[in-house]
Amino acid sequence: MIVVLIGLAAGIISGMGIGGGAILIPALVIFVKPEQHVAQSVNLLFFIPTAIVALVIHIKNKNVNFRMGIPIVISGLGGAVLGSKLALAMNGGTLKHIFGIFLLLMGLYEIFGKGKVKKLNKA
Repeated sequence: MIVVLIGLAAGIISGMGIGGGAILIPALVIFVKPEQHVAQSVNLLFFIPTAIVALVIHIKNKNVNFRMGIPIVISGLGGAVLGSKLALAMNGGTLKHIFGIFLLLMGLYEIFGKGKVKKLNKA
């Protein structure tokens, strides 16, 4: 039952574009206690269908900037290969610490960052 509730919460966050992995990975590690590599792999499995559903909804609402997104996707594919190999070379504790530091830094930026939002044309 706990994994269903974790999936629901992560799906809601993911659908909002916030990043379900920010909820899913820590919740799995805290409540289900898999190895960090397993939690992150489950997140990747979770991400594919939830991202497709959210993307379709955002495309229908004309909220997707393809001109900006396509180069990010292409370079992200290469980054995913490198990042996956790097993660597999690390032990779970190191991976957990890196993920925790990343979440902390992103949280601090969201709370204290004073950056302006740049409005881009949707293309």
